[in-house]
Amino acid sequence: MELSHRGKDFIDIAEKAEADLRELLGVPDSYKVLFLAGGASGQFAAVPMNLWGDKAKVSYVSTGYWSEKAIAEAKLFGPVHIAASGKDSNFTTIPPRSTWRVDPSAAYLHYTANETIGGVEFHDAPDVGDVPLVADMSSNILSRPVDVTRYGLIYGSAQKNLGLAGLAVVIVRDDLIGQALSRTPSILDYRRQASERSMVNTPPTYAVYMAGLMLEWLKDQGGLSAIEARNIRKAEKLYAEIDASPFYSNPVRPEVRSRMNAPFHLADPSLEKTFLSEAKEAGLVSLEGHRSVGGVRASIYNAMPEEGVDALISFMRDFEKRRG
Repeated sequence: MELSHRGKDFIDIAEKAEADLRELLGVPDSYKVLFLAGGASGQFAAVPMNLWGDKAKVSYVSTGYWSEKAIAEAKLFGPVHIAASGKDSNFTTIPPRSTWRVDPSAAYLHYTANETIGGVEFHDAPDVGDVPLVADMSSNILSRPVDVTRYGLIYGSAQKNLGLAGLAVVIVRDDLIGQALSRTPSILDYRRQASERSMVNTPPTYAVYMAGLMLEWLKDQGGLSAIEARNIRKAEKLYAEIDASPFYSNPVRPEVRSRMNAPFHLADPSLEKTFLSEAKEAGLVSLEGHRSVGGVRASIYNAMPEEGVDALISFMRDFEKRRG
């Protein structure tokens, strides 16, 4: 847990983790891969610090809680242009690409690939022309194949599909490195971190080790195409169960529903606490909806087997039969 980050043992671990990540995602040599402390929230500040450069503004798409958090952080550094927002729909959909107002002069356009709380997910990379595309993939990275070349920068925290909280993975195109704001701390400077192999400071060594194990596991499962097929099956059967009964409901438009997080409500909200309590007794845990929206939320990340989804569906049917 406390290997010297300068020692050969840890350097071998870090290099293999990077090589496996590059292999799984097909990361070209023209991109740097960084393993940094601070999770995704640290990157909410690091992204504008590193990519803003001499541009007048940056651009963001707002699709829920986490994109709003990223926008608030970016506003600390200057004007933020909102290219599109799902706020009018209470974040139950993603505005059609034809309605986006992409500013071609923006330093970059940022979007959140999967909103864990609202359960909205982009299933394809949006085309934004020549503006560098930045994606927060914290909750769906490695859940499907991704064409990295569509992006200027991808970042994500590790604790959903890659290991332990506190670690962030950053995949950044070489030409976007080296224009950080002068007041950028060295541990958030992508150029400094890239030149020192993510070791400007002591990295979260154990989290990197765990990420390496998760990457090996993903390869053993058959890679990202196999994982995507499993995730599609899990999500489809759970949403089918929710949609089949008036006892449960999900407000998100079907075409943008998340494969990772399926929030739902009971027709009688007064039964939700009972549902969660009885589910816990049945061995189904961590189903509470986020405090900002309540309800129930099933997070079905890579490591959740199909049997876990089947068990939840079985419980939902039984609960409805007894309480409906």
